[in-house]
Amino acid sequence: MFFPIRVVLQSILAIGVLLFFAPLTAGAQCRPEGTVSDENGRPLAGANVWVAERQAGAVSLTDGRYALPTLPAGRYAVQFSYVGYETQTLELTVMPNAGACPLDARLQPLAVTTDALIVTAVRVDQRTPMTFTTLNRADLQPRNIGQDAPFLMQWTPSAVVTSDAGTGIGYTGIWIRGADPTRTNITINGIPLNDAESQAVFWVNLPDFMSSAEEVQIQRGVGASTNGPGAFGATININTQKVNREAYASLDGTAGSFNTWRGSLRFGTGLIDERFTLDGRLSRITSDGYIDRASADLRAWFLSGAYLGKRSTLRINAFQGAEVTYQAWYGLDAALVEDPATRTFNIAGTEKAGEPYDNEVDDYGQTHLQLLFNHQLNDAWRFNLSGYYTRGAGFFEQYKAGEYLPGYGIAPLGQDTISDLIRRRWLDNHLLGVAYGLHHQHEGSGLQFTLGGAYSRYDGGHFGEVVWARFAGLSEIRHRYYDNDGLKTDFNVFAKVNYPIAERWDLYADLQLRQVGYQFLGLDDQLNRIDQEDRLTFVNPKAGITYQASREAQAYLSFGIARREPNRNDYVDNPPAVRPRPERLYNTELGWRYRTEKLAFEANAYHMYYIDQLALNGQLNDVGEYLRINLARSYRVGLELSGAWQVSAPLSIQANLAVSRNRVARFTEYIDRYDADFNYLGQEAIARTETPLAFSPAVVAAAEMRYAFPSGAGKAGQWETALQGKYVSKRYLDNSGDEGNVIDPYAFADWRLSYRRQLGGKRALRFSFVVQNITDAQLETNGWSYRYRVDEALTVDRGLYPQAGRNWLVAIGADF
Repeated sequence: MFFPIRVVLQSILAIGVLLFFAPLTAGAQCRPEGTVSDENGRPLAGANVWVAERQAGAVSLTDGRYALPTLPAGRYAVQFSYVGYETQTLELTVMPNAGACPLDARLQPLAVTTDALIVTAVRVDQRTPMTFTTLNRADLQPRNIGQDAPFLMQWTPSAVVTSDAGTGIGYTGIWIRGADPTRTNITINGIPLNDAESQAVFWVNLPDFMSSAEEVQIQRGVGASTNGPGAFGATININTQKVNREAYASLDGTAGSFNTWRGSLRFGTGLIDERFTLDGRLSRITSDGYIDRASADLRAWFLSGAYLGKRSTLRINAFQGAEVTYQAWYGLDAALVEDPATRTFNIAGTEKAGEPYDNEVDDYGQTHLQLLFNHQLNDAWRFNLSGYYTRGAGFFEQYKAGEYLPGYGIAPLGQDTISDLIRRRWLDNHLLGVAYGLHHQHEGSGLQFTLGGAYSRYDGGHFGEVVWARFAGLSEIRHRYYDNDGLKTDFNVFAKVNYPIAERWDLYADLQLRQVGYQFLGLDDQLNRIDQEDRLTFVNPKAGITYQASREAQAYLSFGIARREPNRNDYVDNPPAVRPRPERLYNTELGWRYRTEKLAFEANAYHMYYIDQLALNGQLNDVGEYLRINLARSYRVGLELSGAWQVSAPLSIQANLAVSRNRVARFTEYIDRYDADFNYLGQEAIARTETPLAFSPAVVAAAEMRYAFPSGAGKAGQWETALQGKYVSKRYLDNSGDEGNVIDPYAFADWRLSYRRQLGGKRALRFSFVVQNITDAQLETNGWSYRYRVDEALTVDRGLYPQAGRNWLVAIGADF
């Protein structure tokens, strides 16, 4: 068992050593501060102010004021940016004993709003009474050294991540507020990313994608209306849209433990004739993985071209990810995780006699095309229209020993009905859709109105092939033993209004109508496979109010209702008479935000009340498959705290804490029963009340202490060190509340040392050295369980997913 106090003490000790040996002041300093306003002198709240030479920044307050950390003597380029406005760079010269450094910026609107219109319909801001965290490129870049997107977001409130390979590369996932990854809605430029059938997001199909992200916004709870599956824990909006006015190139390389390598090239032409831009990225990541044979070979590219007119823009995005990963998704028997000799054991491929099968891999590729059109109708109205197409195809391959050939539709020759074989299970899918948004902002009244929505059609092909068999019987090469298709349509339309009802009060309302249609091959009441269909209609209302208590403080209250459909397996594995019902969520958020020049703090309380939440309870359907059932009542109630403190010019601290109670009010658990000879006797029903929701920790905490070493006058290089710690309390593997069926609490800490040398203009050299899990903690972040009785004795089989102990990564980058 691990306790957070261990990591906290080690973190304090490490920072203390750094502070003892580091100079605390540089003789000549000043603190830049001022205001950011529009062309008419009106303050811009939420504008980004950034000093690349010091890797330091600030965000303007509601009255447009900002304050940067103290800077030593030297020359700096201070960049001011705000959505819909030209980015402005002002030169600042800090003289010895300068004292104050006033610097005001007045931004000019773009000829056409080009930065983030495409996500306006699904994004929220400070006027919206929702709980959210926004990460920009400056937040993401120091951590972006090759791991998947969830590991860059794991330091945000209530977030827990996992990696099948134990390294953050390959198959990864993220839970927010205990909600599993299928309950998080994810969009890229307002376009749905979740798989339409499983509702999951497979980040392995988008390697190194955060290198192309300009901003990531995480909305916790039901969030604002969005496109794609309903959000039942969080919404993640990724924005890649930015107009880079000047040409640039960045080259990054990473090497580290487990034979990990990463190469990434970003480039852009800047504005050509003030009308055209082209941006791109090439990436390659390989790793052997911490778990045996859990290798990953990931390739990706991203290309974006844009035309900028006086009132319109047209952008085409094309990006692709292709992965070949050796399977590590089975986990490890819990009895083996404590022994270093067996902790990395991987059962995948071991059905083959002798050495494990060398091609037990997942091989999949996905290509995305996005056509994004924005038009400024007039000063108050703007419109965007998006067309998108996603093409995915691939398989996972397995060596299966002792399989029954007639079960694969293979007629045996002679007596050979049992054979070893190699099979591939394929997905071949197409997603085609359109999304739109009409946005109105009235300058005089402050009214904001958005009408948005989307329609998509998903065609999913599912088929299996036998590519080799020891006794092939009467079969052909690549014998296809099953083949079925699924069709899903998803239509939604929503309207959002934000209106100031008094000087300090903003009223928010949001209403979505969503209709989902399924066509698939499923079971009828006689357990025969037949074509079926279903159509569901949901109405999802949300409303709230925001109060601006002062320039620094803001409070909000909101209530929202969300409904979402079962996934494909819920339909395919059940006859219509026992098909699960859609889920409902009633979400209340109460929050307070406070921000000054040196201190930022947020607190929010939430209540998430579920009706008919879907979960496994051990029950079998009529063909022996475990199925998800509707839990009549369940809930999450919690408190999230987060803050940042600029202790001094070089030292800053950030932390967040989430405490929650997550319970199933009442349900019936089913467990299998066997006699002493392991003959199956049926199932036993057990009534449960007020049991913990599976995979929902009561406490999640994270902290970071960052120290920027004073560089002195005239020095262009900047050293920085950071220590991050994370704690996650125990999580139950199912809803039984069995104390012997948990993932133990864990804590770990990462340490980072980075250097940046500005060479003039955009040119810079970057270096990072990261030691992950510096305490070498043994931790498991995911798992599964099977509870059953043998001769009346309860037995629990657990599978866990071990993560790597102490390991390192070194990254080198250059900007041109």
